[in-house]
Amino acid sequence: MSFEVIYNILIPFLGTSLGAACVYFMRDRMSEKLQKGLTGFAAGIMMAASIWSLLIPAMEDSALPGKMSVIPAAVGFCLGILFLLLLDILIPHLHQFSTEAEGIHSNLKKTTMLVLAVTIHNFPEGMAVGVVCAGFLYGYENITAMGMLALSLGIAIQNFPEGAIISMPLRAEGMGKHKAFALGILSGVVEPIGAVLTILAAGIAVPALPYLLSFAAGAMIYVIVEELIPEMSQGKHSNVGTLAFSGGFTCMMILDVVLG
Repeated sequence: MSFEVIYNILIPFLGTSLGAACVYFMRDRMSEKLQKGLTGFAAGIMMAASIWSLLIPAMEDSALPGKMSVIPAAVGFCLGILFLLLLDILIPHLHQFSTEAEGIHSNLKKTTMLVLAVTIHNFPEGMAVGVVCAGFLYGYENITAMGMLALSLGIAIQNFPEGAIISMPLRAEGMGKHKAFALGILSGVVEPIGAVLTILAAGIAVPALPYLLSFAAGAMIYVIVEELIPEMSQGKHSNVGTLAFSGGFTCMMILDVVLG
């Protein structure tokens, strides 16, 4: 694995870590308006990345001719949705702004389930980075070094508010700054792990790369629709989340087109 691939895998994790570090220099409680804005921005970046960095390359790199090239993208996309649905059903977790836990019943602490909720949707982001890195490693012509960097930077940008969103509420509930920071980082560790596992899987079956690209897109879209959009839209300040979503989408679209 080249050094170029390694640092692209680590860039998103750095974004999460820097966001979690906000617990040291911001006030203990983040306003609901700011949380909705940050959530919307993250959702916009993930949506644009799913389209430009994953679904479009999945169709462009398909081995099937003509209009049949959409088949790997459609199949992988649906499998990614189903995979995240399964995780959502099985893993106990608690979303922010929610009082009712999801997944199988457990006696886990609220803080643990909050971290698990973020971890679940960080995994597909790691897969997204990993599958694009794999495409670069195995010579897919539509995946360039700059395109790989664009996705890594985009995910890192949206990971920054995610790191803050997990560590700041934990601090507000009375947890020490160091522990809140550590849990914020822990929620992002799954990303480089997911990236490496995806690269290894792509190496075993290189022709399956278009399916893996769209699989990661489906997993991210599930997170956006099931979690992020409801969180940014409910209650007051929903327009802030919508505007932030537009900003995140535009930011990632520009990154992907200009650098890719």
